[in-house]
Amino acid sequence: MGAMQFIERRVALPGDSETFRAQKKLAAIVLFIAAGSTLINGLRYQGQNLDQVAGYFYWIAGLTVLGLLLLLIVPRYFELLAVFLLGASMALNTAAHLVAGGYTSGLMIIQWTIITLVFAVIFLRRNQALLLGLVFILLLLTAGFLEPRVSQHVVQLDPRFIALDATSTIILMGVLVAGTGLYLFGRLEHYRRRADDLLLNILPGSIAQQLKEHPGTIADGYNEVTVLFADIVDFTTMSSTADPVDVVKKLNDIFSDFDRLAAEHGLEKIKTIGDAYMVAGGLPLPRVDHCQAVMAFALDMLAAMENYSSWNGRPVHLRVGINTGPVVAGVIGQQKFIYDLWGDAVNVASRMESNGLANQIQVTQAVKDKLQGLYEFERRGPIAIKGKGEMFTYLVVSRQPSAVNR
Repeated sequence: MGAMQFIERRVALPGDSETFRAQKKLAAIVLFIAAGSTLINGLRYQGQNLDQVAGYFYWIAGLTVLGLLLLLIVPRYFELLAVFLLGASMALNTAAHLVAGGYTSGLMIIQWTIITLVFAVIFLRRNQALLLGLVFILLLLTAGFLEPRVSQHVVQLDPRFIALDATSTIILMGVLVAGTGLYLFGRLEHYRRRADDLLLNILPGSIAQQLKEHPGTIADGYNEVTVLFADIVDFTTMSSTADPVDVVKKLNDIFSDFDRLAAEHGLEKIKTIGDAYMVAGGLPLPRVDHCQAVMAFALDMLAAMENYSSWNGRPVHLRVGINTGPVVAGVIGQQKFIYDLWGDAVNVASRMESNGLANQIQVTQAVKDKLQGLYEFERRGPIAIKGKGEMFTYLVVSRQPSAVNR
């Protein structure tokens, strides 16, 4: 197990959000780096006979190591631990600054309180970060007020040491800020990609992009689209005695197969309602072979259903209805929005399914005309279609389209 995996496993709790886990993981890394850097600073200042200053850095190093151990052992107290460590670091850095002779000494000790404030903003809630911000301002005012007194006791240091101290401090601060910034920007990019992926699971790619660039009502009219509805025959009755988890799992397995097939045929899944599945061809990007693609998809759906059986071992059958015609497509809602279709063509496609037969594909005259010569159809009817009266419909009897249409 790598160091990062070990840290993540130790600091993560079951109820933590992904963001909170990332914060605790980053905090552990920062504490590890801070422990080493403050220890090195203590040794450097001790080498210049600044024992009191070195002592403050040793205190910070000790508290940092203790904080890291506590974070790994009891991560549930992360916020309380962070407030204490950040506040203590600010106070000890300010004390070391004053003991060293304040601003007059030329050392960069108090600059570390700025880094501490940055981490307070990253790791703490707003109110906690604001509280430490007030502490930060108070400590700076105190340091400024005491400057005339402490400057009288400045120890004469080698200018080369002061220059080296300032340079190393700035470099280390820059590395910490840049490294933390890169990590945070990486997390932001990760969340942005996840948000985009989730959006693309809800909306077609072009519609998702349009919604991001121009929020508002999205509605487009299409002169000709092929719409398919499919429904599992007697699924409600069949699943009434089954375990609910098994019911959801079976539906997920079936519809996942349908999702894969829809993607292979270049079709747009619109939605599922219970055990019903809706897909369309020819939108949001128009295509001339939308009807052929939907019919090929329908045949693959029926073939895929042969791999499934009910809880009593009986075959599971599908009713499929298809219609072609003009529709309006758009996004509705502000919360849990959905890309949906409206129009008479959609209603008729739904009626083709609900009035269909088990393990059969029922289509309208418009679909038959589109696929004439590519499939064999059997006329059915006239049958009563709600909202349309009596209609002649057709069942697909040849399920082997020519190679041109595959």
